[in-house]
Amino acid sequence: MVLPVIGVIGGSGLYDIGGLSNTRWERVDSPYGETSDEFLFGELDGLQLVFLPRYGRGHKIPPTELNYRANIDALKRVGVTEILSLSACGSFKKDLDPGTFVIVDQFIDRTFARVKSFFGTGLVAHVEFGHPVCSRLGDALEAGCTALDIKSIRGGTYLAMEGPQFSTLAESKLYQGWGCDVIGMTNMPEAKLAREAEMCYATVAMVTDYDCWHPDHDHVTVDAIIKMLMDNAEKARALVKNVVPRLADRKDLCHQGCHEALDNALITAPDARDPVMAEKLAAVAGRVLG
Repeated sequence: MVLPVIGVIGGSGLYDIGGLSNTRWERVDSPYGETSDEFLFGELDGLQLVFLPRYGRGHKIPPTELNYRANIDALKRVGVTEILSLSACGSFKKDLDPGTFVIVDQFIDRTFARVKSFFGTGLVAHVEFGHPVCSRLGDALEAGCTALDIKSIRGGTYLAMEGPQFSTLAESKLYQGWGCDVIGMTNMPEAKLAREAEMCYATVAMVTDYDCWHPDHDHVTVDAIIKMLMDNAEKARALVKNVVPRLADRKDLCHQGCHEALDNALITAPDARDPVMAEKLAAVAGRVLG
């Protein structure tokens, strides 16, 4: 049995996880450019854990300028097999109040200025994405929230917007009418790229506020938002510590097919593939490219 390697992507305050040992910060190179920051390597309950501050330590990079491909490619290069993604979000529903953790199971991608695939001209692939998150990771996150008495909901649709501006009132009401549960700026194309890289992926969307649809939105202060961010970060650290040991007993490849997502995805004939692009894809798609 090969033990999983857990990748955690989140805000800068999340890497202070209790029990994390043998830690070191290290830059990982990627042919897609620079990652958001160095990676924090460590061990937690016998499993290897790799943490990436999504915006860089000190929150230096806006969501629309993140190098998502470099981040996911580099995580794959250091052996990460499953990704826990944690991010702040706004809520479209009254019962999903600030402090609630939503274990997302669907996305609507409204981003438009980001590179969304490792593949392209010279080497084309189309991965299945009907079920964009790993249910096994979702089970572990749900169990962790229950054990820690964190208010949470299993299942929900995350609307990924481009940003960096927040929604207009018209947009907020539109997305609410679509049946979306939460809104954020970071999980696309992160989830799509994780699927292409054959890694299990799950998102916890941590509610900090009601988007601008809510009649009390204008009365929310910056101080209140920051306090909620800090409270959520504390709960998120505890959740990661609780969930990681629950992932240790995977004895085979993911039953949902996350680790074999490229088996039937490559479209370009072998003799027509761009060798330069194939070399760039060595970490992401080397299993199927040979």
